[in-house]
Amino acid sequence: MKQQQSRRNFLRGTGVALTLPWLESLPLLAADEKPSKAANKPPLRFGCVFFSNGVEPEHWWAKGSGASMEFGPAAKPLASFGDDLVFLRGLYHQTAFVSTSPHLGRMNLLSGAPVSLDPNDIRVGTSFDQILSRQIGGQTTVPSLVLGIEPNELRLEDGLSMLYGSSVSWATPTKPAMKEIYPSRTFDQLVGDGSGRRMDRSILDAVLAETNSLKPKISRTDKVKLNEYLESVRDIEKRIDRASKEERLEGWRPTLAKPNMPRPADEIPQDVPAHMKLMLDLTVLAFQMDKTRIATLMLNNDLSQMNFKFLEGVRGALHLDLTHNGRAPLLEAMYLKTNQFHVQQFTYLLKRMKEIDEGGTSLLDNSLLMLSSSLFDGDTHGADQLPIILAGKAGGALKTGRILDYLEKGNENRRACSLYLSLMDRMGVKLDRFGDADTRLADL
Repeated sequence: MKQQQSRRNFLRGTGVALTLPWLESLPLLAADEKPSKAANKPPLRFGCVFFSNGVEPEHWWAKGSGASMEFGPAAKPLASFGDDLVFLRGLYHQTAFVSTSPHLGRMNLLSGAPVSLDPNDIRVGTSFDQILSRQIGGQTTVPSLVLGIEPNELRLEDGLSMLYGSSVSWATPTKPAMKEIYPSRTFDQLVGDGSGRRMDRSILDAVLAETNSLKPKISRTDKVKLNEYLESVRDIEKRIDRASKEERLEGWRPTLAKPNMPRPADEIPQDVPAHMKLMLDLTVLAFQMDKTRIATLMLNNDLSQMNFKFLEGVRGALHLDLTHNGRAPLLEAMYLKTNQFHVQQFTYLLKRMKEIDEGGTSLLDNSLLMLSSSLFDGDTHGADQLPIILAGKAGGALKTGRILDYLEKGNENRRACSLYLSLMDRMGVKLDRFGDADTRLADL
């Protein structure tokens, strides 16, 4: 992957990132410095909600446009959001399509890179949410939120590590981004640590340890420059702190300065819907407080063992069994209910974000959200297309209320990575190539 070079790098501490000045001693790996939005406009946010084991193809469709858009039974919970959506058909990852591993070999949703089938070499491409985090994450306290409901699994499946099935976000090709499943820890990452830590703790203090480790590695000239830069940032930090307390900070400000929800309990909720709702609420909180602009949430792991008995009419089967149903009518009906449930979680997120006004536009208007799974037909492990729905207007950069069918168009470019290049463009990160694509998605 070819990245544009710039004059920036970052110091990172626990949950924070600080942009460095130009230092001749360091490699250059960050994004173009040009701001993608004016300072008085709300920033763009990106969020991905993942659900496992695909859909029932017969029930996954949409027709029409705008507010009158109609949806098949699986996506029907989105009926009141037609104006805010782009329903995509036909996009896929070639490497997933040809993989001999029917499940884990397709767990490259956000990278499009090959999944290594060598048990001794855990490897898949860096996901594009983490490309965003690496390049624009330094603009917020938390570079990205990586959330889930089920824990990482360390067992093997078909001889491969279930790290693949437990992760949709990858910080590097060989390292998944750390997924948080505890609502309380997520809350603490955003607003404190639950034991009285100051919410306005100095960013410089958080990265002091890394600063000290960096200094021996750079030239004498750069050390002077770094010290001068840190002092100037400390002065700016103090000024911003004073201005914030006096409520006269220039430019755009988050609509929420303090959390509007209590800190969740320390333990993981045992009720699955309550757990998911908490994680979605925390995602909204993070976006609204501008603590992060990039988030992923796995509603379940691939090959999920989640039991959906909490849904009316779903009895005696784990999610994996429901999706691999051999077209048995009773199991198919229960599979449909799980699809609807997953879409309902996404709909809840849209509703929350659409209700938050950011000065004439909503939080949803200023976001790019994506709902998808790594499979299409869960029963046959079909990877000939992905069930992708986009939501939010990206601050006016995405025309919604549309269905884009790349199968019907006969478009030669059906690469999902072309979509990702287009989405990254809108987030202000421009790459020449990502995954298997070097062109943008037509008509988006």
